[in-house]
Amino acid sequence: NALAYIGVRSDNLPDWKDFAGQLLGMQVIDRGGTSMAFRMDDKMQRLVVSNEPGETLAFMGWQTESKNDLIWYAEQLEASNIKVEMGNRALADRRFVDDLIVFNDPVGNRVEVVYNPHVSEEPFEPGRNIEGFKTGPFGLGHAVLNVPNAEKLMFFYRDILGFSVSDFGLSPLPIYFFHVNGRHHSFAILESGKLGFHHFM
Repeated sequence: NALAYIGVRSDNLPDWKDFAGQLLGMQVIDRGGTSMAFRMDDKMQRLVVSNEPGETLAFMGWQTESKNDLIWYAEQLEASNIKVEMGNRALADRRFVDDLIVFNDPVGNRVEVVYNPHVSEEPFEPGRNIEGFKTGPFGLGHAVLNVPNAEKLMFFYRDILGFSVSDFGLSPLPIYFFHVNGRHHSFAILESGKLGFHHFM
């Protein structure tokens, strides 16, 4: 029902600290040199940047309404021959959620479906003077991926994961927008012929 968080690989944590903290206005949470997290609201983290080469998407976390939804999604995925793993306690603790399942979409993007992202006991403090972010039940915002074949990914996200198509365009490049709540879109795929992260907002 919402995009809970995203993770990015980057070996330039100082630039991300400046960009997400000072420019975007997120709250910086230093995880001790190997990663950095950023808050946007009462949740423990919305963006995680790990100190790895790549400058690309590492994972997307999608929130469900109930713990039983994790089982339903696992069954749906396994019925479609998609390998699913239950996230262990250590991973759940790193993601600050109660439980999660982990799998890859057909082009290798890591997807995590999570239950109950944790709320911080500390109030959100923006990195610069802003009113705040529109999150709440609508989640982090949206993420857009470059993909080599939009039709293949369309089937996976719409028919297996149950995302609803909000809108689409076929020229100059095919692009499909999906919603899981009241936002026009929380996710989109752009058939650019490339593979990887396009943007988040």
